[in-house]
Amino acid sequence: MSQPLEKILSLTDIDEITEMVSTFLKKPVVIEDEQFSLLAYSSYYIEHFDLANQQTIFSKRWPIPILEKFMDEGIVDQLKTISEPFRIKKMEEIGLNQRAVVSAKYKDQILGFIWVQELDGCLSESDMKFLHDVSFHIGKLLYQENLKKLRKEEEKHQFYQKIIDRTYQTEDQIKWEAANVKIILPEAFIINVFTVVQGDEELFAELSETVRLFANALSHPSHIFTNQHEIIVMIGSSSPAPGSLSEDAHELTNTVLSQFRQQTVYAGIGGEYASILKLRKSYREALEVIKAAKFIGSPEELPYEYKKLWVFRYLEPIAQHNSQTNYVNEDLMKLQKKDLESQTSLLKTLEVYLLNNCRLKPTAEQLFIHTNTLKYRMKQITDLTSIDFDDFNTRCQLYIDLQLLKRKK
Repeated sequence: MSQPLEKILSLTDIDEITEMVSTFLKKPVVIEDEQFSLLAYSSYYIEHFDLANQQTIFSKRWPIPILEKFMDEGIVDQLKTISEPFRIKKMEEIGLNQRAVVSAKYKDQILGFIWVQELDGCLSESDMKFLHDVSFHIGKLLYQENLKKLRKEEEKHQFYQKIIDRTYQTEDQIKWEAANVKIILPEAFIINVFTVVQGDEELFAELSETVRLFANALSHPSHIFTNQHEIIVMIGSSSPAPGSLSEDAHELTNTVLSQFRQQTVYAGIGGEYASILKLRKSYREALEVIKAAKFIGSPEELPYEYKKLWVFRYLEPIAQHNSQTNYVNEDLMKLQKKDLESQTSLLKTLEVYLLNNCRLKPTAEQLFIHTNTLKYRMKQITDLTSIDFDDFNTRCQLYIDLQLLKRKK
């Protein structure tokens, strides 16, 4: 065993170990946890860190563009599956120089990652072996630290679950209990919920891991816990500035769903509130978005935010009423029949026309057709039906009936 390795194995301080590894390899070193949050970096080489490292050091975690790039390139999967140190090529578009990386494992569990920027030449074979040997010691130290964190996290899970379950009746009760278990409450928060079709355990596990990765990269701190088949993300802020949490929730939703384009994943965003007593309200609002998306069957067609759900929140009770009264929109039936017989797109044209407030130019642009083509289609619609597009109530009814007709199809 080499003298530097023997010395490192006797240490328990991650910062001190990082500096020693950096000194031995003569290169910048960064150590992160399994969620890619910064744990330590070598201060001697701070001037040599590339832009990607600088951003990580500044924000204490990977920024979302870097995380997205690493997921698209398959690097995140490699980090989970390759046990030996390996190299990552230079990526100028995210300011990343070539580097070597190895996962820090203990008891077959990945606890973190050791990154070495290959400044002034690549690591030798013996350097890579040294890095591999060091990784096991760091993994053991992170495992011990994780046990403490897990106990604290479980306390937080139970605390927030109690708020959702209405265990506390007043805000004072919540604040007293938070002080009692040493939990710092956010000044403002928003709830984001993700879920999958019930029973798909493998997809749920993959979704849970992806949500954790991207939530950890947000500009605001987040707390994640699960409730049956729901992944609940509470994004919090230390100042009640409106709007910024909603931006984070939208960014989280969009980046997570971009990783699951081929699978059905549902997401909902509740309201942003300052009173912790309204945690349940924000949670229930996020669930209402998901419920509407499941009813429609096309989650990508709905807004993810509760306050923008508009008419979609009423579709299910309207559908039940229509079923009980045997209501059908005769005009839409005629258009549907024409579409089936002549392979036209009159129903789709009508929907886009309504969404664009019955304006020809934006409708034609959205449908990628010439304005004259649109005029011809609209003439077909008016000839086949008795629709009065000047009547506001008619337009509202048409849009609702169109959504329900799409669901039936």
